[in-house]
Amino acid sequence: MTEPTGAELDILKVLWEESPLSARELHQRVSEKRDWSYSTTRTHLNRMVEKGLVRRRDSHGLAVFQAAEEKVSLLGGIIRNFSMKVLDMGGSMPASAFADSELLNEEELAELTRLLEEDES
Repeated sequence: MTEPTGAELDILKVLWEESPLSARELHQRVSEKRDWSYSTTRTHLNRMVEKGLVRRRDSHGLAVFQAAEEKVSLLGGIIRNFSMKVLDMGGSMPASAFADSELLNEEELAELTRLLEEDES
């Protein structure tokens, strides 16, 4: 799994909320958090397509982008990698550790819990 950088996560967060988006639409939303030029947004998008984090397709002659992997699936992989590589844990971190996350709603948190518990079996 290719883990996204902090900047790539900012882009993915936007795409998980609203997708598909053109590069211009995405830039407008990401620029609220990142003080990037439009060309920087395009560069990140192109790299993310190459890494397999984002999918690009044409819609009525306009390139649009969407996350290549669902939010919970990608976050679950990041959590598993972190718990194994950084914390040297044999099992996974409990999903309850993320209960206060503004990124995950209750349904997504329940899905993350199932995913992480699945790994322990």
